[in-house]
Amino acid sequence: MELTILLGCFLGGLVIGLPVAVTLGVSSMAYLLYEGMPLVVIPQKMYAGMDSFVLLCIPGFILAGNLMNAGGITSRIVRLAQAMVGWMRGGLGLTNVAASMLFGGISGTAAADAASIGGMMIPGMKKAGYPADFSAAITAASSTVGPIIPPSVPMIIVGTLSGISVGKMFIAGALPGIMMGVAMMITAWIIARKKNFPKQEWQGFGELGSAFLGAFWAVAMTAFIVGGLLIGFATPTETAIVASVYAFVVGAFVYKGLKVRDVPRIVIDSAISAAAILALVGLANVFGWILVSERIPQTIASGVLSITDNKFLVILLINLVLLFVGMFMETIAALIILFAPLLALAVGVGVDPVHFAVFAVLNLMIGLTTPPVGVCLFICADIGRVSLWQVTKAIAPFILTNLIVLMLVSYVPFFSTWLPSLLN
Repeated sequence: MELTILLGCFLGGLVIGLPVAVTLGVSSMAYLLYEGMPLVVIPQKMYAGMDSFVLLCIPGFILAGNLMNAGGITSRIVRLAQAMVGWMRGGLGLTNVAASMLFGGISGTAAADAASIGGMMIPGMKKAGYPADFSAAITAASSTVGPIIPPSVPMIIVGTLSGISVGKMFIAGALPGIMMGVAMMITAWIIARKKNFPKQEWQGFGELGSAFLGAFWAVAMTAFIVGGLLIGFATPTETAIVASVYAFVVGAFVYKGLKVRDVPRIVIDSAISAAAILALVGLANVFGWILVSERIPQTIASGVLSITDNKFLVILLINLVLLFVGMFMETIAALIILFAPLLALAVGVGVDPVHFAVFAVLNLMIGLTTPPVGVCLFICADIGRVSLWQVTKAIAPFILTNLIVLMLVSYVPFFSTWLPSLLN
């Protein structure tokens, strides 16, 4: 009965549109009241879930991304991406994907990527003669690369949950993220050729060099983060704090687009964003503790293994579960609730934890571009002023492309374990 109350309140909250964090808190409270347990358990478990040094990465990287974006980074990254691939058929579409790959190494969140890149690229693509639905669709699809390429907020959460080094998680996502980006660029080029989308003239190596120099300090931030982790120069948390200082110096004194008077507002906005994520982490930890106390993870693992212990079938089942959940649930909440039981299941059939973590995050990133709760889909449809149905139809080829990459990453561990092995 107690599990019925827990899950009933949780599903009911989602159905009526309550925020996920509130839904987790209310359903956990209902369970504790039914069991006669003191409600003081909620703040205790919330604090235990948030009391992690590595979670300081989250406000650090959010602040760094916001400072760099306010300093004029988006336009410079778009210019560099356009100089590299804009001359090809459908060049602005390819530029969109390339810009998301570069920007993803700074923001670490898909929504920030969709809003920042989309705000510039979608109107520009429409003005250049690209269909509005295609412009919004490719922006939404490419924004999911951001949380795969380091730094990545979901990877920080995964590292905290599993005890895997966050540095390893960051590095593990680099190659799959590049694979996603390249695959989407190929898809965009094929669509552009078929529909005869416009292309721009080659602007010459002079423009390429000038664009690179203009975006150098922005791109160098990604190299700084990854390089620092690879050589062991700093922990992920220390890297996040240094990256924030770096972003301030570059934005204010190099690009000169960041005004010192704007810094307090940016800090407050970043703190609010980070607090929302950490509150979700804390409440999801309460919910997860209840599930563990009820032995739900063990029940799920033993139930699946009683059906099949074939590694390939288990990976397929895990992918299907995560893809379905990603269509309805926010990424971080889904990770906190489902990661532990699915990790136990995956490890039980011989899947490397780092390998599992990467394709688990990749699954949920794809969910950000699928209705009914595709956050990036909503953002880009709003910017492009097109209906959700139009964008959903236009994004279908890109979702198919990302599913192919997902299968490659899921069944070929090399793509996610090779770079982390260099850290040993």
